[in-house]
Amino acid sequence: MENSELQYLRRCVELATEALAVGDEPFGSVLVSAEGEIVAEDHNHVASGDNTRHPEFELARWAAANMTPEARAAATVYTSGEHCPMCAAAHAWVGLGRIVYVSSSEQLTAWLSELEVPPPPVNTLPISSVAPSVVVEGPVPELAEQVHELHRRFYTET
Repeated sequence: MENSELQYLRRCVELATEALAVGDEPFGSVLVSAEGEIVAEDHNHVASGDNTRHPEFELARWAAANMTPEARAAATVYTSGEHCPMCAAAHAWVGLGRIVYVSSSEQLTAWLSELEVPPPPVNTLPISSVAPSVVVEGPVPELAEQVHELHRRFYTET
């Protein structure tokens, strides 16, 4: 990952913060074209009661509807947290390119365990276990503590 890409990850943290501000789990993601333009962004919407409303899943669906296969393959998804298995599968099925994440599933699992949060209904797996052909980079230590703090706030202040 190049230092210039930190701007996209910072935007992911901002989106995760926005999610937290509206009472949702703090996850945020951006879809960046090969030209470096943010073409779509989102944050979690699972507080609506639909636990599939992850930003990575929404971006995959948006990309399938709005980008050519070639543009999808050349794009990068930046995200505050490593994709869950559902989102990793959606990413691979629509043919998106690289993924760069701030915090790993392993980190999130440890943070939630420290906070005594019950495990999710689906096993956490590394993206490479679900979508082995996707290029993945992360975690990014420069921003991981900010994401950790957002999760701490979500589970202790809500």
